Amino acid sequence: MTTPDVMGGLPSATVLNPLGGGLSGMDSQSVDPQSVAVPAGTVRPAVPAGAEAVAPSVGLPGPTALPGPGGVPTSGAVPTSGGVPTSGAVPTSGLPADQPPAFSPEMARRDFPILHRTVNGHPLVWLDNGATTQKPRQVIEAVAGFYGAANSNIHRGAHTMAREATEAYEAGRAAVAQFLGAGSPEGIVFVRGTTEAINLVAQSWGRANLGPGDDILVPVLEHHSNIVPWQLVAKETRARVVPVPLRPDGQIDLDKYADLLSMRTQLVAISHASNVLGTVPPVREMTALAHRYGAKVLVDGAQAVAHFPVDVRDLDADFYVFSGHKLFAPTGIGALYAKPEILREMAPWQGGGNMIDSVEFGRTTFALVPHLLEAGTGHISGVVGMLSALNWLTSFDRDAIAAYESALMAYAQQALATVPGLEVLGSAPDRIAVLTFTLAGHDPAEIADWLDRDGIAIRAGHHCAQPALAHYGLESAARASLALYNTSEEVDQLVASLRRLQEDA
Repeated sequence: MTTPDVMGGLPSATVLNPLGGGLSGMDSQSVDPQSVAVPAGTVRPAVPAGAEAVAPSVGLPGPTALPGPGGVPTSGAVPTSGGVPTSGAVPTSGLPADQPPAFSPEMARRDFPILHRTVNGHPLVWLDNGATTQKPRQVIEAVAGFYGAANSNIHRGAHTMAREATEAYEAGRAAVAQFLGAGSPEGIVFVRGTTEAINLVAQSWGRANLGPGDDILVPVLEHHSNIVPWQLVAKETRARVVPVPLRPDGQIDLDKYADLLSMRTQLVAISHASNVLGTVPPVREMTALAHRYGAKVLVDGAQAVAHFPVDVRDLDADFYVFSGHKLFAPTGIGALYAKPEILREMAPWQGGGNMIDSVEFGRTTFALVPHLLEAGTGHISGVVGMLSALNWLTSFDRDAIAAYESALMAYAQQALATVPGLEVLGSAPDRIAVLTFTLAGHDPAEIADWLDRDGIAIRAGHHCAQPALAHYGLESAARASLALYNTSEEVDQLVASLRRLQEDA
């Protein structure tokens, strides 16, 4: 995958081939990973500077192996003994400033207890990362440490633990701002996730700025969470939602996009990476074009943030949203970034505690942003967990992660091509490691059930992206979505199981 609008392209160097190992159980059509070819039009990942330590992937540990420091049980259960971490386990500082080390999947896997459990008698192969990512022990320990040693409400308590909890919460806000390349923590609003963030923008900014005859441009590529909120506010304001077509390869039709833009366009809502096709649109260029017409741009980063670095100021995004649980953090926590001048003009969406300055029955005055948009008690432990997840992720060389995932994606594409009757949807040159596919003669739910018997977790259904599937004449499909801890051996297991399904049919 290349992401020129975010990273300026991966550094040029020797061709990276981190995969190693053959495709087990395969015939003469087997793919030699040492000569894996990247699909046409894709820029082959190069070794980032200092990334020579990217190692061949390894198989899952045996039943007696310890997955990492701390001796997490191989059953995958989270330890319930040994005491609660001390208060020092709750992070209260921002992202590390030191140069991160190079990356290998083994370095990541040792931190994930759940990757060392079994499912139906087989080692777990987690290929449902597009739905949610697993959590490293550092995140698990940080959340447990907060509840065991630092639990308190925030912002309005005078005691020590309230101050500590507030410091951790605001450290999380600062870390998110740094992670996104935002100018200030004051531009970050905590929400439950991407869905709530988009609804917040639709109901607060949208109600104030949309009116009859206004257009909201939404690509056919989008997740339902980036379609339905705009339909709701459009109905209320008498604006209209205008779909932007796709090309056959799953890319947004940029010519049609340019034609649809006009002075009526008030907002463009676009994903930074598709959850069903993996497509990474040219967000920076699309944003610049929208801004020529005075339109605002909201970028859904739910699927992007775990895969490559994001710089919201470089993108010039007016809004950027993401969910923590797609980023190795807990569920129920996410963030909205908005440009300061836009955020200051947004009215409260919900009312309650925390977002007020003073309340009388005749008059209420509100706190400044971002607190203005954070009514009630926030998900404090979720912020603590997200801070820990960001610290964990940024402890690695993220360019090396992107390069590894690109190589693993190319390997998986060629490996899946050897399965008779299997067809992968979309072939955009810029994409994250998402492989949505159909298998002739088999319903997607049947495929998922079969793979589950082998301990392989994938997703089946419409993936909350029905218009994107309808573009290919489908109502449902199977999806394997990869993350930094997946390996070529796991791809081999997926392919071997799918081939057995075809052979048994």
